[in-house]
Amino acid sequence: MARNNMMSLRVLSLRDNEFSGTVPLELCDLTEIQVLDLSGNNISGRIPGCFNNFTSLVQHSRTTETLKLAPGFVFTDGSHFDVSFYIENALVHWKGLEREYNRTLRLLKLIDLSNNGFVGNIPKEFSLLRGLVSLNLSRNHLTGNIDSEIGQMEMLESLDLSRNQLSGEIPIGMAGLNYLSVLDLSNNNLSGSIPSGTQLRGFSASAYAGNNGLCGPPLAACLAPDHGPGTPQATDDDHVGKEDSIFGMGFYISVVLGFVVGFWGVIVTLVVNKSWRMAYFGFWNKIYDWLYVTITIIYLRRSR
Repeated sequence: MARNNMMSLRVLSLRDNEFSGTVPLELCDLTEIQVLDLSGNNISGRIPGCFNNFTSLVQHSRTTETLKLAPGFVFTDGSHFDVSFYIENALVHWKGLEREYNRTLRLLKLIDLSNNGFVGNIPKEFSLLRGLVSLNLSRNHLTGNIDSEIGQMEMLESLDLSRNQLSGEIPIGMAGLNYLSVLDLSNNNLSGSIPSGTQLRGFSASAYAGNNGLCGPPLAACLAPDHGPGTPQATDDDHVGKEDSIFGMGFYISVVLGFVVGFWGVIVTLVVNKSWRMAYFGFWNKIYDWLYVTITIIYLRRSR
Protein backbone atom coordinates (compact mmCIF):
# COMPACT_ATOMS: atom_id res chain seq x y z
CA MET A 1 0.00 0.00 0.00
CA ALA A 2 1.27 3.43 -0.91
CA ARG A 3 2.48 5.62 1.95
CA ASN A 4 -0.12 8.29 1.17
CA ASN A 5 -2.88 5.70 1.43
CA MET A 6 -1.45 4.48 4.72
CA MET A 7 -1.46 7.99 6.15
CA SER A 8 -5.14 8.33 5.27
CA LEU A 9 -6.01 4.98 6.88
CA ARG A 10 -8.98 5.23 9.21
CA VAL A 11 -9.48 1.66 10.44
CA LEU A 12 -6.62 -0.68 11.37
CA SER A 13 -7.54 -4.00 12.97
CA LEU A 14 -4.77 -6.51 13.68
CA ARG A 15 -6.48 -8.19 16.60
CA ASP A 16 -6.12 -11.82 17.68
CA ASN A 17 -2.94 -12.67 15.81
CA GLU A 18 0.55 -13.53 17.06
CA PHE A 19 2.36 -10.29 16.34
CA SER A 20 5.28 -9.65 18.68
CA GLY A 21 7.89 -6.99 19.27
CA THR A 22 7.23 -3.32 19.89
CA VAL A 23 4.85 -0.92 18.19
CA PRO A 24 6.61 0.65 15.17
CA LEU A 25 6.86 4.41 15.38
CA GLU A 26 5.56 4.61 11.80
CA LEU A 27 2.17 3.94 13.33
CA CYS A 28 2.26 7.50 14.63
CA ASP A 29 1.99 8.75 11.03
CA LEU A 30 -1.61 7.53 10.80
CA THR A 31 -3.04 10.97 11.46
CA GLU A 32 -6.50 10.03 10.15
CA ILE A 33 -6.85 6.80 12.14
CA GLN A 34 -10.14 6.46 14.03
CA VAL A 35 -10.23 2.76 14.95
CA LEU A 36 -6.95 1.17 16.08
CA ASP A 37 -7.25 -2.42 17.33
CA LEU A 38 -4.05 -4.31 18.20
CA SER A 39 -5.61 -6.48 20.91
CA GLY A 40 -4.88 -10.14 21.49
CA ASN A 41 -1.26 -10.23 20.32
CA ASN A 42 2.16 -10.54 21.94
CA ILE A 43 3.21 -6.92 21.49
CA SER A 44 5.56 -5.71 24.23
CA GLY A 45 7.49 -2.63 25.26
CA ARG A 46 6.09 0.77 26.07
CA ILE A 47 3.04 2.32 24.46
CA PRO A 48 4.31 5.08 22.14
CA GLY A 49 3.79 8.60 23.41
CA CYS A 50 3.03 9.92 19.92
CA PHE A 51 -0.61 8.91 19.78
CA ASN A 52 -1.51 12.57 20.09
CA ASN A 53 -0.49 12.72 16.40
CA PHE A 54 -3.81 11.05 15.65
CA THR A 55 -5.49 14.27 14.61
CA SER A 56 -8.91 12.70 14.17
CA LEU A 57 -8.80 11.46 17.78
CA VAL A 58 -7.65 14.77 19.20
CA GLN A 59 -10.64 16.55 17.69
CA HIS A 60 -13.99 15.86 19.31
CA SER A 61 -17.37 15.81 17.66
CA ARG A 62 -20.81 14.40 18.37
CA THR A 63 -22.30 14.83 14.93
CA THR A 64 -24.14 12.08 13.06
CA GLU A 65 -21.44 11.98 10.39
CA THR A 66 -20.73 8.46 9.15
CA LEU A 67 -17.35 6.86 8.78
CA LYS A 68 -16.54 5.24 5.45
CA LEU A 69 -14.28 2.28 6.02
CA ALA A 70 -12.49 2.64 2.68
CA PRO A 71 -9.61 2.83 2.58
CA GLY A 72 -9.18 0.08 5.18
CA PHE A 73 -6.44 -2.35 6.09
CA VAL A 74 -7.45 -5.42 8.08
CA PHE A 75 -5.60 -8.60 9.03
CA THR A 76 -7.81 -11.49 10.16
CA ASP A 77 -6.47 -14.58 11.88
CA GLY A 78 -6.68 -17.94 10.11
CA SER A 79 -4.70 -20.04 7.72
CA HIS A 80 -3.65 -17.00 5.81
CA PHE A 81 -3.80 -13.21 6.09
CA ASP A 82 -6.59 -11.53 4.25
CA VAL A 83 -5.59 -8.03 3.13
CA SER A 84 -8.54 -5.97 1.95
CA PHE A 85 -8.27 -2.33 0.97
CA TYR A 86 -12.03 -1.85 0.77
CA ILE A 87 -13.85 -3.83 3.41
CA GLU A 88 -17.57 -4.29 3.89
CA ASN A 89 -17.56 -4.70 7.68
CA ALA A 90 -15.40 -4.55 10.78
CA LEU A 91 -15.52 -6.37 14.11
CA VAL A 92 -14.98 -3.98 17.01
CA HIS A 93 -14.92 -4.59 20.78
CA TRP A 94 -17.20 -1.87 22.07
CA LYS A 95 -18.39 -1.53 25.68
CA GLY A 96 -17.43 -5.08 26.52
CA LEU A 97 -19.13 -6.65 23.50
CA GLU A 98 -17.94 -7.57 20.03
CA ARG A 99 -19.98 -5.70 17.45
CA GLU A 100 -19.95 -5.78 13.67
CA TYR A 101 -20.07 -2.46 11.83
CA ASN A 102 -20.59 -1.96 8.11
CA ARG A 103 -20.00 0.95 5.76
CA THR A 104 -22.48 3.03 7.73
CA LEU A 105 -20.25 2.86 10.79
CA ARG A 106 -20.87 5.99 12.83
CA LEU A 107 -18.06 8.22 13.86
CA LEU A 108 -16.56 5.72 16.29
CA LYS A 109 -13.14 6.60 17.70
CA LEU A 110 -11.53 3.67 19.44
CA ILE A 111 -8.14 2.40 20.62
CA ASP A 112 -7.85 -1.19 21.82
CA LEU A 113 -4.41 -2.41 22.95
CA SER A 114 -5.72 -5.01 25.38
CA ASN A 115 -4.33 -8.49 26.04
CA ASN A 116 -0.71 -7.77 25.10
CA GLY A 117 2.53 -7.33 27.03
CA PHE A 118 2.81 -3.54 27.24
CA VAL A 119 4.81 -2.20 30.19
CA GLY A 120 5.50 1.18 31.77
CA ASN A 121 3.19 4.09 32.41
CA ILE A 122 0.13 5.05 30.44
CA PRO A 123 1.38 7.87 28.19
CA LYS A 124 0.13 11.30 29.25
CA GLU A 125 -0.55 11.99 25.58
CA PHE A 126 -3.68 9.86 25.83
CA SER A 127 -5.27 12.69 27.81
CA LEU A 128 -5.00 14.86 24.69
CA LEU A 129 -7.26 12.52 22.71
CA ARG A 130 -10.36 14.56 23.45
CA GLY A 131 -12.35 12.88 20.70
CA LEU A 132 -11.64 9.30 21.75
CA VAL A 133 -14.80 7.37 22.58
CA SER A 134 -13.39 4.05 23.78
CA LEU A 135 -10.01 3.14 25.33
CA ASN A 136 -9.10 -0.42 26.29
CA LEU A 137 -5.66 -1.06 27.80
CA SER A 138 -6.66 -4.07 29.91
CA ARG A 139 -4.63 -7.25 30.44
CA ASN A 140 -1.17 -5.74 30.11
CA HIS A 141 1.61 -4.98 32.60
CA LEU A 142 1.13 -1.23 32.88
CA THR A 143 2.34 0.51 36.03
CA GLY A 144 2.25 3.98 37.57
CA ASN A 145 -0.70 6.25 38.24
CA ILE A 146 -3.75 7.10 36.19
CA ASP A 147 -3.03 10.51 34.66
CA SER A 148 -4.69 13.34 36.60
CA GLU A 149 -5.58 15.01 33.27
CA ILE A 150 -7.72 12.10 32.12
CA GLY A 151 -10.78 14.31 32.54
CA GLN A 152 -9.80 16.10 29.32
CA MET A 153 -10.94 13.03 27.35
CA GLU A 154 -14.42 14.47 27.47
CA MET A 155 -15.96 12.24 24.77
CA LEU A 156 -14.88 8.99 26.46
CA GLU A 157 -17.75 6.54 26.94
CA SER A 158 -15.86 3.33 27.68
CA LEU A 159 -12.65 2.94 29.72
CA ASP A 160 -11.06 -0.41 30.57
CA LEU A 161 -7.76 -0.41 32.48
CA SER A 162 -8.34 -3.70 34.29
CA ARG A 163 -5.74 -6.39 35.03
CA ASN A 164 -2.63 -4.22 35.11
CA GLN A 165 -0.44 -3.05 38.00
CA LEU A 166 -1.64 0.54 38.17
CA SER A 167 -1.24 2.21 41.56
CA GLY A 168 -2.11 5.43 43.36
CA GLU A 169 -5.50 7.04 43.74
CA ILE A 170 -8.30 7.45 41.24
CA PRO A 171 -7.86 11.04 40.02
CA ILE A 172 -10.74 13.40 40.78
CA GLY A 173 -10.44 14.56 37.17
CA MET A 174 -12.06 11.31 36.08
CA ALA A 175 -15.31 12.72 37.44
CA GLY A 176 -15.28 15.07 34.44
CA LEU A 177 -15.96 12.18 32.05
CA ASN A 178 -19.65 12.98 31.73
CA TYR A 179 -20.34 10.46 28.95
CA LEU A 180 -18.61 7.56 30.70
CA SER A 181 -21.00 4.60 30.85
CA VAL A 182 -18.60 1.63 30.95
CA LEU A 183 -15.72 1.54 33.46
CA ASP A 184 -13.44 -1.28 34.57
CA LEU A 185 -10.48 -0.57 36.88
CA SER A 186 -10.51 -3.99 38.53
CA ASN A 187 -7.46 -6.06 39.49
CA ASN A 188 -4.88 -3.31 39.90
CA ASN A 189 -3.11 -1.83 42.94
CA LEU A 190 -5.22 1.31 43.25
CA SER A 191 -5.77 2.82 46.70
CA GLY A 192 -7.56 5.62 48.48
CA SER A 193 -11.17 6.71 48.37
CA ILE A 194 -13.30 6.57 45.24
CA PRO A 195 -14.06 10.26 44.54
CA SER A 196 -17.31 11.20 46.27
CA GLY A 197 -20.16 13.16 44.80
CA THR A 198 -19.49 11.86 41.30
CA GLN A 199 -20.92 9.26 38.92
CA LEU A 200 -17.86 7.12 39.69
CA ARG A 201 -19.66 5.85 42.79
CA GLY A 202 -22.59 4.83 40.62
CA PHE A 203 -20.75 1.96 38.94
CA SER A 204 -20.99 -1.57 40.33
CA ALA A 205 -18.44 -2.88 42.80
CA SER A 206 -17.05 -5.19 40.10
CA ALA A 207 -15.60 -2.12 38.34
CA TYR A 208 -13.21 -1.66 41.31
CA ALA A 209 -12.77 -5.26 42.54
CA GLY A 210 -9.27 -6.56 43.17
CA ASN A 211 -7.89 -3.24 44.45
CA ASN A 212 -7.36 -3.94 48.14
CA GLY A 213 -6.50 -0.32 48.92
CA LEU A 214 -9.68 1.18 47.44
CA CYS A 215 -12.60 2.17 49.64
CA GLY A 216 -15.82 4.14 49.55
CA PRO A 217 -19.11 3.36 47.78
CA PRO A 218 -19.75 1.03 46.06
CA LEU A 219 -16.99 -0.70 48.09
CA ALA A 220 -16.61 -0.82 51.87
CA ALA A 221 -16.53 2.44 53.79
CA CYS A 222 -13.17 4.11 54.29
CA LEU A 223 -11.48 4.19 57.68
CA ALA A 224 -11.23 7.47 59.55
CA PRO A 225 -8.00 9.36 58.71
CA ASP A 226 -6.66 9.01 62.28
CA HIS A 227 -6.97 5.25 62.23
CA GLY A 228 -4.35 2.90 60.92
CA PRO A 229 -5.02 0.03 58.53
CA GLY A 230 -7.22 -2.65 60.01
CA THR A 231 -8.28 -0.48 62.94
CA PRO A 232 -12.08 -0.33 63.24
CA GLN A 233 -13.79 3.02 63.39
CA ALA A 234 -15.14 4.13 66.74
CA THR A 235 -18.86 3.55 67.18
CA ASP A 236 -21.33 5.73 69.07
CA ASP A 237 -21.11 3.33 72.03
CA ASP A 238 -17.34 3.77 72.06
CA HIS A 239 -17.75 7.54 72.19
CA VAL A 240 -20.29 7.24 75.03
CA GLY A 241 -17.94 4.95 76.97
CA LYS A 242 -15.07 7.38 76.52
CA GLU A 243 -17.23 10.28 77.70
CA ASP A 244 -18.30 8.29 80.78
CA SER A 245 -14.71 7.40 81.65
CA ILE A 246 -13.62 11.00 81.22
CA PHE A 247 -16.50 12.18 83.44
CA GLY A 248 -15.67 9.61 86.13
CA MET A 249 -12.00 10.54 86.12
CA GLY A 250 -12.87 14.23 86.41
CA PHE A 251 -15.19 13.52 89.34
CA TYR A 252 -12.53 11.69 91.33
CA ILE A 253 -9.92 14.33 90.58
CA SER A 254 -12.27 17.08 91.79
CA VAL A 255 -13.00 15.14 95.03
CA VAL A 256 -9.29 14.71 95.76
CA LEU A 257 -8.54 18.34 94.97
CA GLY A 258 -11.44 19.46 97.16
CA PHE A 259 -10.22 17.39 100.09
CA VAL A 260 -6.64 18.66 99.76
CA VAL A 261 -7.75 22.29 99.49
CA GLY A 262 -10.18 21.97 102.42
CA PHE A 263 -7.69 20.17 104.64
CA TRP A 264 -4.89 22.63 104.09
CA GLY A 265 -7.31 25.52 104.33
CA VAL A 266 -8.26 24.44 107.85
CA ILE A 267 -4.64 23.82 108.86
CA VAL A 268 -3.49 27.23 107.60
CA THR A 269 -6.40 28.96 109.36
CA LEU A 270 -5.61 27.29 112.69
CA VAL A 271 -1.94 28.20 112.42
CA VAL A 272 -2.59 31.85 111.59
CA ASN A 273 -5.63 32.60 113.84
CA LYS A 274 -5.00 31.92 117.58
CA SER A 275 -8.64 32.31 118.75
CA TRP A 276 -9.86 29.88 116.05
CA ARG A 277 -7.12 27.46 117.03
CA MET A 278 -8.17 27.53 120.70
CA ALA A 279 -11.84 27.12 119.81
CA TYR A 280 -11.04 24.25 117.44
CA PHE A 281 -9.00 22.26 119.95
CA GLY A 282 -11.47 23.11 122.74
CA PHE A 283 -14.25 21.65 120.60
CA TRP A 284 -12.36 18.41 120.04
CA ASN A 285 -11.51 18.23 123.83
CA LYS A 286 -15.22 18.42 124.65
CA ILE A 287 -15.94 15.70 122.11
CA TYR A 288 -13.22 13.56 123.64
CA ASP A 289 -14.54 14.10 127.22
CA TRP A 290 -18.10 13.28 126.14
CA LEU A 291 -17.04 10.07 124.39
CA TYR A 292 -14.93 9.04 127.40
CA VAL A 293 -17.76 9.57 129.90
CA THR A 294 -20.30 7.83 127.68
CA ILE A 295 -18.13 4.78 127.11
CA THR A 296 -17.30 4.55 130.86
CA ILE A 297 -20.99 4.63 131.88
CA ILE A 298 -21.90 1.95 129.34
CA TYR A 299 -19.07 -0.26 130.54
CA LEU A 300 -20.05 0.08 134.25
CA ARG A 301 -23.70 -0.75 133.53
CA ARG A 302 -22.77 -3.92 131.73
CA SER A 303 -20.36 -4.92 134.51
CA ARG A 304 -23.13 -5.08 137.13
